[in-house]
Amino acid sequence: MNRLTGLIIKAISGFYYVEAADCIYECKARGAFRKKGIRPSVGDKVVISVHDENTAEVEEILPRKNYLVRPPLANLDRLFIVSSVAEPSPSALIIDKICAVAVSKGIEPVVVFTKSDLADCSALTEIYKAVGIEALEFSIRSESDKSRMLSLLEGKISAFTGNTGVGKSSLLNALFPELDIATAEISKKLGRGRHTTRHSELYKTDGGYVADTPGFSTVDIERYELIRKDDIASCFPEFRKYVDECMFTGCSHTCEKGCAVIEAVRNGKIPQSRHNSYRQMYDEVKDIPSWKNK
Repeated sequence: MNRLTGLIIKAISGFYYVEAADCIYECKARGAFRKKGIRPSVGDKVVISVHDENTAEVEEILPRKNYLVRPPLANLDRLFIVSSVAEPSPSALIIDKICAVAVSKGIEPVVVFTKSDLADCSALTEIYKAVGIEALEFSIRSESDKSRMLSLLEGKISAFTGNTGVGKSSLLNALFPELDIATAEISKKLGRGRHTTRHSELYKTDGGYVADTPGFSTVDIERYELIRKDDIASCFPEFRKYVDECMFTGCSHTCEKGCAVIEAVRNGKIPQSRHNSYRQMYDEVKDIPSWKNK
């Protein structure tokens, strides 16, 4: 038996495909994981035992630096939040929720507006640049857009996520044609795309890995990645300075007279759209008992 350390690059129907020692091993997980209520995920660094050319087993999951429940991904460096400029139209609330989840888990968020040839998205990118979040526009027809994206992916484990139909798979195909990831056209009747990615998978690229994941919605975030009301403000980087200056202990930063955060919004130091998203997120969880937030 040979023990190797590797990276899970794909998980399908109870099988885990682990890259180790320049090979890909198809593995089953030890039954001990089920007893502990955990399971390996794409992005996990693991120890496997190789019994022969046809049999391998995941023995140990090495410590994770972060983990997303849905889509199930571990050890991400960057989370690219993909939103289209049109067809479908962008939602600031969805973008801000996913950004907040990324920040809460120590993952760097990057906002990408696709289909930029259909409409001007400079006002959108400026909102996120102003608060210290990387934001860019992307057109599959622009070589400079592709070059910039590739530079952000180099040396990182990254995931692309957002609602269906925004062009995640088309973006990845433009960057890495050899991947040939399935895409779907937008339904004119429903105004959204069909799910084309059925599982999470890491694709090895020059100097890094990228994941294409099933599109997940606001409902998924609310259900699986709920942020406690007292922690939401810390997930908006532009709030932090003003939270420290706030004169109120336990201030919600939503409506209190004299709140430093609200004053910063009024003075244009915090974008109004970001504060709107914060208030909606706060309102959605403020009455949830703390034991349900664990």
